[in-house]
Amino acid sequence: MSTREVVFGFGAHSTIEDVPALLEMAQLADREGLDLFSLSDHPYVGQRLDAYAAIGFLVGRTRNLAGFANVSNLPTRPPAMLARTVTSLAALSGGRVVLGMGAGGLWERIAAMGVDPLTPGEAVEAFEEAIVLVKKLAGGGPPVTFDGRHYRVDRIEPAPVPAPPVWTGSVGPKSLAATGRVADGWIPGHAADWVSPRFRASRPVIDEAAKAVGRDPGEIRTVFNLPGRITDRPLAATRDRDGRWLGGSPGQWIEELTAAVLGHGASGFMLFSPRGGTPDLASVGRWAGEIAPAVREAVAPHSA
Repeated sequence: MSTREVVFGFGAHSTIEDVPALLEMAQLADREGLDLFSLSDHPYVGQRLDAYAAIGFLVGRTRNLAGFANVSNLPTRPPAMLARTVTSLAALSGGRVVLGMGAGGLWERIAAMGVDPLTPGEAVEAFEEAIVLVKKLAGGGPPVTFDGRHYRVDRIEPAPVPAPPVWTGSVGPKSLAATGRVADGWIPGHAADWVSPRFRASRPVIDEAAKAVGRDPGEIRTVFNLPGRITDRPLAATRDRDGRWLGGSPGQWIEELTAAVLGHGASGFMLFSPRGGTPDLASVGRWAGEIAPAVREAVAPHSA
């Protein structure tokens, strides 16, 4: 996926009993031309599918669809092993994987898995180190020695395949700055969209941090987790009183998303249900078959 390509996908929070429906949804998305799917990563919840086992299964049952954890629960997934996981998935799938990364939340649940809790500042330090280390352990080359504050490896051979793109779920200013320095994309937290105060305050932090290390901020995607209804008829109001997107007819979605790309630099959208969970099969079909192609067509003349 190029940095200028607008990508479309769906997000799921799937339990073990949801496997048949999740597979059907992924295969529909694959046939209809969506780019990717995402799964939440909460390994302390027994009913939930393990994100990386499920990603491997689904990319193995599809032809073009990429998958990612939205976002990886880093404290429970040591980065050297995470590097092996994502580079293996990339090799097995022909590159159909993105590495979603988060600094960690729900620390009480994470600690219950036997992980020592970190302060917020320590968690951000570990998050940035992890992204750097994953990238070092991909793409071939000589053995890697890395001596960070939180992670260390000694003469570990990198995988001979490139690292997948790294998209973060950064929220705080230190984490946003780390995204600007070392990541390839950003998923605004709390389903914030392009008109939200959170986006307007946060994206400049990423851009300035990228510039400070000589990076082009335009190379860092913004991919939005976007809950909303797809309705047969236009809605009288597509946003609530707080300005949060509610959804609307395909035409209303197309108009809004086209404006997000052309006016606000959006480069991807992940459909969730109005309640923030897994969308239904019919909505994924309309998202893939009606909305995504129309937005791609509308923005194509403006793409370099």
